[in-house]
Amino acid sequence: MSASTELPETDKEGFLRNLEDWSEDVAVELARLDDITLSEDHWEIIRLVQDYYNSYRLFPQNRVLVKRVGEAYGIEKGTSIHLMTLFTGKPARVIARVAGLPKPPNCD
Repeated sequence: MSASTELPETDKEGFLRNLEDWSEDVAVELARLDDITLSEDHWEIIRLVQDYYNSYRLFPQNRVLVKRVGEAYGIEKGTSIHLMTLFTGKPARVIARVAGLPKPPNCD
């Protein structure tokens, strides 16, 4: 995404209003707003939650997310600490926003 390109429309919390507006370039910019530079570890999580959302139409609960990450990428990555290291603050909220998904339920 070039510096002159604007982000698609978001709500007041930074979630895309239209999920179809998401792209990898948009993800990079949304992550940058949270001072995150996306690495392959970030993309693994983003792809995993997008696949989950596409299958179930909801964001995985934290326990489910941690378990799925561990199953897909190894037990050393299947921890809440790993997710918090990658997506600081409130990981579920940040992951969903960067992945172009709606705000997860029970996220304040």
